[in-house]
Amino acid sequence: MTQGSTVLVTGGAGYIGSHTVLQLVARGERVVVLDDLSTGFRQAVGAVPLIVGNVGDRALIDALLSDHKVDTIIHFAAHTIVPESVSNPLKYYGNNTCATRSLLAAASQAGVKHVVFSSTAAVYGMPAAGLASEESPTAPINAYGTSKLMSEWMLRDLCAVTPMRHVALRYFNVAGSDTQGRIGQSTRAATLLVKVACEVAVGKRPFLSVFGTDYPTPDGTGVRDYIHVEDLARAHLNALDYLRAGGKSLTANCGYGHGYSVREVLSSVEKIAGLKLSVREEPRRAGDPPALIAKADKVREVLGWHPQLDDIDTIVRTSLEWERHLQREPW
Repeated sequence: MTQGSTVLVTGGAGYIGSHTVLQLVARGERVVVLDDLSTGFRQAVGAVPLIVGNVGDRALIDALLSDHKVDTIIHFAAHTIVPESVSNPLKYYGNNTCATRSLLAAASQAGVKHVVFSSTAAVYGMPAAGLASEESPTAPINAYGTSKLMSEWMLRDLCAVTPMRHVALRYFNVAGSDTQGRIGQSTRAATLLVKVACEVAVGKRPFLSVFGTDYPTPDGTGVRDYIHVEDLARAHLNALDYLRAGGKSLTANCGYGHGYSVREVLSSVEKIAGLKLSVREEPRRAGDPPALIAKADKVREVLGWHPQLDDIDTIVRTSLEWERHLQREPW
């Protein structure tokens, strides 16, 4: 950490951002959070300074970068709901792409050295055989994936002609919550399977839908690479250390390299909750690949990342504990 430097975390009051903020603070980083609180929660950042505002507000960003002596940005702020991005693409291009362009312009002008960018496996679309490496073709099939890929391109091109360097982390299926129970996946109207299943388990939802039971997978349901949010947050700190040590700009997948089917996830939830979930089987959704698994050697070999929570029961247990917490103390 450079003396007097600050890490700006955009979207730091959201799900993944707040877990990353916890880890940054725990190791003594100076952190400031920018979040418009449209989906984030003020209480998720604790005592960390929180500026309520939008990444696309250039005057606000200029002042923030100057006032806090920011030399690093970890950029999470984005809309992330895939079906919504299909029905309202300009919302996603506006917030995810145009606002990021404005942020990068301000960062470049202010001399920000490092950017760690929250990207997504959605940039791959439907990769052959359900396995995606960083060299796989990028062929997003929705505006969410495209908006993130465009931001990756902007970062690539900007860093090629300025002193700025970046790491883009392409997430697979993020799940779980803080193992100490301080914060968690609190998103309202969530669409992620583990979160939804745990909401059913605690009675917050009457049932969950399984979309597609006739895929060419071992049990007919979709297979995904689920990564615990704490392990994913650690990858951002590894990326930051890599850049500070002089590492070149890099794109890396963040996943465990193996997957679980929908039925396997639900079986874990039922086992840990000690009850049977109410499940409705529905037709496949358009655009859902049968399987999507990360080839994630680069994040280990180049960034020195070693997952500590690679276990579906651990992911489910921390998710379920957080749902029970929210029942007692709603956010």
